Amino acid sequence: MEIVIVGSGGREYSIGLALQKECRIDGIYFYPGNGATSKLGKNIDFANYQEFVDFALTQRIGLVIIGPEAPLVEGLADMLRENGILVFGPSAKAARLEGSKAYMKEFAKTYGIPTARFIQTQDYVESCKFIESLNLPIVVKADGLCAGKGVIIAQSYEEAKNAAKEMLEGKSFGDSGKTIVIEEFLDGFELSVFAMCDGKDFIVLPAAQDHKRLLDYDKGPNTGGMGAYAPAPLATPEILKEVESTIIIPTLEGMEKEGNPFSGTLFCGIMVVKNKPYLLEFNVRFGDPECEVLMPLFKEGLLDCFLACARGDLNKVRFELESKFCVGVVVASKDYPYKSSEKEKITIEDLEDNVQSHISFAGVSKKEEDLLASGGRVLVCVGKGENVQDALQKAYKRVESVKFKGMQYRKDIAYQALKK
Repeated sequence: MEIVIVGSGGREYSIGLALQKECRIDGIYFYPGNGATSKLGKNIDFANYQEFVDFALTQRIGLVIIGPEAPLVEGLADMLRENGILVFGPSAKAARLEGSKAYMKEFAKTYGIPTARFIQTQDYVESCKFIESLNLPIVVKADGLCAGKGVIIAQSYEEAKNAAKEMLEGKSFGDSGKTIVIEEFLDGFELSVFAMCDGKDFIVLPAAQDHKRLLDYDKGPNTGGMGAYAPAPLATPEILKEVESTIIIPTLEGMEKEGNPFSGTLFCGIMVVKNKPYLLEFNVRFGDPECEVLMPLFKEGLLDCFLACARGDLNKVRFELESKFCVGVVVASKDYPYKSSEKEKITIEDLEDNVQSHISFAGVSKKEEDLLASGGRVLVCVGKGENVQDALQKAYKRVESVKFKGMQYRKDIAYQALKK
């Protein structure tokens, strides 16, 4: 069987790396991939989705795994299914759970899923009135896709109103902000909970914690994520059971009721307030960098999980996870997340322990035999260990082996777990 992994980031590299050991896979294609994915398989690119579908048909591709949200919202999974190609990822209609924050909040309201009090609006006056009814801080979100950056946590009423105004006028996030969601701020701790779904059945993976802010101890601007770890000790069995019963199950039942059964990864962004989980947002794919710390925990059965979700027979799947911990530290370019950075040559020192730690490459390109940091989040150093501290040490040892001009990373990944 040959497979295609759609995407170009560390998430897609991690999936490919984890699937390399599967003897049933004869070859892996990355569409379009990055400068390092060519070490795991073959990079391919096309002018449009139809050309890719034609390629998948001609090549008799056995499975397509769609990594990023944009191709899902744009309907790539639908095109593949219509042509009889097995695909892991939701339909465009189901992907609205991420593609529209307004739709997601209204869906949660309809099906009784616990979430923060909110309004969705296109009207500035209505925005201001609701803002004045909330306690500080206040959350203002652009409705559409913004690469994980369309959320403002305003510390004053003036900041919230300005954020709403700039979004509605298209200054902040273009058309993605023409409708906005304003909601109350929930004060607790966050969890990333991932369910692999086939439309009816699901399996829940170990809960992870992401680190969104650029700087140590959650300072600085929001990013796509500066590191993650899993399993998160803060995610007790009781909390995870409640996430299943009050969020995941009602969502799958609601999507099926609306004629849009959800198949793929349901990423539940959770805020736990006084031991009660509330839904912050849905994503419809694996998180990045959470994916980088989840894939290494699969001891066996990862390919079977992908295939079963795509076929709709997840209730028959068998898989095994390691009882270990993973920590991932994102190494970013000099000017991230403010602007693009100049390309810089990456040098990596060989480490003796290459089993319990590795690098997942993201924002990299290739020039002859050199790997270049080409901007954004460049790579993720992942460590695996018997506990969080052990995994953390291996991850940071791997970070120390990487050198390129202007590299930056947080020094406190997993600090919440270490405080426990």
